[in-house]
Amino acid sequence: MEQAPRGTRLHIGIFGRRNAGKSSFINALTEQDVAIVSEVLGTTADPVYKNMEIRGVGPCVLIDTAGFDDIGTLGRQRVEKTEKALDKTDIAILVFTGVFSEEDAAWADKCRTRKIPVLPVLNKTDIGETEGAAEAAEAACGRSVLRVSATEKIGFEAVRQALLPFGTEERSITGRVAKEGDHVMLVMPQDESAPKGRLILPQVQTIRELLDRGCIITAVTPETMVSALEKCAVPPDLIITDSQAFQTVYKNTPSGVPLTSFSVLLADVKGDAKVFLEGAATIDGLQAGDRVLIAEACTHAPATEDIGRVKIPALLRKRVGEGLRVDVVSGDDFPKDLSPYRLIIHCGACMFNRRHVLSRISAAVAAGVPITNYGMTIAKLTGILDKVVIPGRMEAK
Repeated sequence: MEQAPRGTRLHIGIFGRRNAGKSSFINALTEQDVAIVSEVLGTTADPVYKNMEIRGVGPCVLIDTAGFDDIGTLGRQRVEKTEKALDKTDIAILVFTGVFSEEDAAWADKCRTRKIPVLPVLNKTDIGETEGAAEAAEAACGRSVLRVSATEKIGFEAVRQALLPFGTEERSITGRVAKEGDHVMLVMPQDESAPKGRLILPQVQTIRELLDRGCIITAVTPETMVSALEKCAVPPDLIITDSQAFQTVYKNTPSGVPLTSFSVLLADVKGDAKVFLEGAATIDGLQAGDRVLIAEACTHAPATEDIGRVKIPALLRKRVGEGLRVDVVSGDDFPKDLSPYRLIIHCGACMFNRRHVLSRISAAVAAGVPITNYGMTIAKLTGILDKVVIPGRMEAK
């Protein structure tokens, strides 16, 4: 269960007013005591993310949130974090009890605006419901109300069945660029921030996919790539590299062999390759004094030669000049006001689910700010963006 990366799991957000029974609902749904339950209002302060396996549904991330009717200064801060959890939510479960309030309806509308499907759940059915509550919930959410009792553990098989159609879409990293039986060369520099020999997540996922497809894999470093190619009876069908080695690998790639990178492929898997490609094209228009935002999904301690904090800013300033301003955020930090920026550059987001990345893309588009990712940025800055394989623009020129 814990082997499935969080970024590939179905993210289920549990929302509702204080003491609607959200934490009790989670415990009953998962058949485990994973959330703290109390009669005290506001027991759940910040959103809690828990990797779980729901019987019949599969690997999920359950997001237990603070009540959206919380009050006071701290309460408002909690509600802000609850709303931020919507950025990661693939499907929302709106838990209410007794009456379906105006606040419940407002949150159903927030989800609908973000195109997040909502399952309305009437909890505490052993106590009863106010006349018209279910009808109001169905009208607001566009779905039939599921009636449960978390304390009596009644009605949860119907909830699991209702969740089945919302399993996360299987999006293959290599499915659009590698065919069954292809010979694929992977060029993987040693990750300086990881213990010696450890692969980063996109590399691991790529290797698993290629092996499952019956592909032949040759794994090399940039330093051993040339000698490995010399030993090949015929050139590989595809080369996938770490974006940081793009320039070196491109120089050594045999003519006619398609080249791409893990980050470029993730642009399609995690986000929107077309939007990212359009964003990369705007790098030509950057000028000294412009402001660029670099967003990292991970909150790791940066390495000496960190790609987002050191290498990309250096490449940008080499192109634009030292007057370029670069801000870096990580993890869940992402500015509400994006208007000061001329460009946003996102990491590959291997630790984020696709909904989270698409939320950031939507925010950028709404603000009129171009957005791209690390791989496309490096390809653009090294002059090979039009020569690498990008899903959706399959030909390499």
